[in-house]
Order: sequence, then structure tokens, then C-alpha cells
Amino acid sequence: MTRKQKRFATLAGMVGVVAVAAGLVLTALSDSVAFFNSPTEVAARAPDTGQRIRLGGLVETGSVERGGNTVRFRVTDTVESVPVVYTGLLPDLFREGQGVVTEGTLGPDRVFLADTVLAKHDENYMPKEVVDDMKARGIWQEGEPLPQASVGRGTGS
Repeated sequence: MTRKQKRFATLAGMVGVVAVAAGLVLTALSDSVAFFNSPTEVAARAPDTGQRIRLGGLVETGSVERGGNTVRFRVTDTVESVPVVYTGLLPDLFREGQGVVTEGTLGPDRVFLADTVLAKHDENYMPKEVVDDMKARGIWQEGEPLPQASVGRGTGS
């Protein structure tokens, strides 16, 4: 084997090792990725049961029901709403009419089973995904007051 062939074989081996490592990293990361969905997107094309997603919107006014450590509420984008069940401690600033992002899975009964709830932290903040989605659909513009969170038609129970 000539010197040139040895260099080529070494280079090809290194490229192969890097490709395998990149493939393993991407496979590992794909299990932890949660895609953002609005209530309208969930109603239009529900994700597979058990698929991890992020659901974002506004907490629908009058929908929060507390029972022990479990909280039931509806997330709306003013067009559709999705019922959410969460067991655990909610953020201190969680309340009706405010922006929220939940992470979890959609159950077979179309109730979102959240394992994480993220709420706003000051007067001017709403989760970026929620703002981008509402702006893209023309529901809200920067500088305007938030749309009412009680006008969702609702999906599910």
C-alpha cells in the first residue's frame, strides 16, 4: 500500500467514525424532542397517542378546576381549546387568561396529559411559540392587549 493510499484509508476511517457518532447523537436527541402545537393544530391533525409534544396558548377563563394535587384546565388559542390534566405544583404565576406552554402527551380521549407547565414570568412575557403562532394566524399583534382567552369553541371533553 502506498503512502497516498494509507492516508486515504485513514481519512475514510475517520469520516466513517464521525458519521456513526453523528447518527447516534441524532437518534438519542430525537427521543427528547417535543414539537410545539397550538390547540387549532391539535384539533386539525392530532398527534399520535403517546407522542411527546408542547401545547401552547392561553389558559381559558373559567376552565381551571383544582382537586387535590391534580389541576384540570383548557388551553385555547381563541379558535380551539384542548383540555389539559396536570398533576403537580403549578408555577406561582399560573392563572386564567395568561400564556402557558405545557409539555406532555395527548391521550386517546383527546385530553392532554401534561407533565410540565411553564407560565409567564412578568407583565410583558408570553411564551415565544405562543406569540409566533398567534401572530402568524393574525389573532394578535405586538402592542395590542391579549385576546380574550374565553372564546375557544373547544375540542374534546
